[in-house]
Amino acid sequence: MKKCINRMSLAFPAASENEAFARAAASSFITLADPYINELAELKTAVSEAVTNCVVHAYRGMSTGMIYMDIKLFSDRTVYIKIRDKGCGIADIGQAMQPLFTTAPEEERAGLGFAVMESFTDRLRVRSSCGSGTVLVMEKALQEKMLDDDQRDISDKSGRKLGACSPVR
Repeated sequence: MKKCINRMSLAFPAASENEAFARAAASSFITLADPYINELAELKTAVSEAVTNCVVHAYRGMSTGMIYMDIKLFSDRTVYIKIRDKGCGIADIGQAMQPLFTTAPEEERAGLGFAVMESFTDRLRVRSSCGSGTVLVMEKALQEKMLDDDQRDISDKSGRKLGACSPVR
């Protein structure tokens, strides 16, 4: 059974300049799990896409709105990311998740946000209600770290562990 070993929550205004903040905050927190660089890059990109969707689509035509981000780290190295808004909601989730679909073609949007999130995570779930907002949950299992030869414990002749950085006497 996996156990939550750490969690964080943030709420911030749905403004385009806060996309970088959300990405940096997520990255800093997820780094506590010691992911590989490519895993961290993928999760940062998925967070960017999710937050951008909130900014561009959820609060379109509204003067203000908030984005809520929750991240949990589990003992089995699973990262759980929930991003939600209280915006306009998605009328047809299936259609919205189709590559190249966008509600903002006049802004030259590519319509690849959900496709990117799906490709960079192990699981993507979307719940939405028109007029009430959207909840997006992404999960990714981080790979186990492999020890390099220079990181393995070193033992002296008596079997005492010296560690990789301990001097041999």
